[in-house]
Amino acid sequence: MRSDVAPTENTMKLTPRECSLTALIALLALTAACLPHIAQDAGFHQFADTRRWLGVSNGQNVLSNLPFFIAGWAGLALLRAGRLVMPNRAFGAGACLFFIGLILTAAVSSEYHAAPGDHGLVLDRLGMTLAFAGTFAMLAADKVSARAGWMLGALALVAGPASVLWWSASGDLAPYAVVQFGGMLLLLLAALFWREGGGPGWGWVLGLYALAKLLEVYDHEVFAWSGHLVAGHALKHLVAACTAPVIIVSLLKPSRNPAASDRRSQAAV
Repeated sequence: MRSDVAPTENTMKLTPRECSLTALIALLALTAACLPHIAQDAGFHQFADTRRWLGVSNGQNVLSNLPFFIAGWAGLALLRAGRLVMPNRAFGAGACLFFIGLILTAAVSSEYHAAPGDHGLVLDRLGMTLAFAGTFAMLAADKVSARAGWMLGALALVAGPASVLWWSASGDLAPYAVVQFGGMLLLLLAALFWREGGGPGWGWVLGLYALAKLLEVYDHEVFAWSGHLVAGHALKHLVAACTAPVIIVSLLKPSRNPAASDRRSQAAV
């Protein structure tokens, strides 16, 4: 992992990775400006599984948001207790934003799925953009530099919500799509070319997120294939929530409790 940039005479000079990141951001901004109007699928709110569970309407899609809350709460608790390795302040701020975004996503996504509609979807997507911004900040702070983490986190924190509000006002999903898939492109870049040891397994995060998107697209097909046991959208929530444990486990500090270490040693004998 990369530490904060030391104050030297070359501090203002961009590193090769910072240049690559800047070029990617410029390319994504140009793409968002040039893409044609992308309309929301008219049947987006028509999910496969609409059954009530435990008295909850659309129960699977609502209750499957619980792992987001658990992961976000656990992450914040471990962060506050100093149990997670934070390579620099930018990474720590990104992690905090990521965990808060997960908790908020659990709340607004549950509300949206209880009564699907455009207004609830706006709130749902706003919650997700906070988690995206935290992820991008951590990735940049880990693989590029601390200042890149601050910059990309702040940019995503503005661009993400702005893209959702733009869709709400104009019906154009193009900027929101660029934010989502641009983030996947950045994860792919890190997984393929910035592979030095340490830090979260960004390749795993990318794989889980890609799988979650596939499950979202094939919601009805998964429901049919499973014999109406579970639908793709509920599985999407569960898979997406798994990105948090991947990040948390990679950042956990080893236990320094002598008693716990003795018990583990005795158990191993």
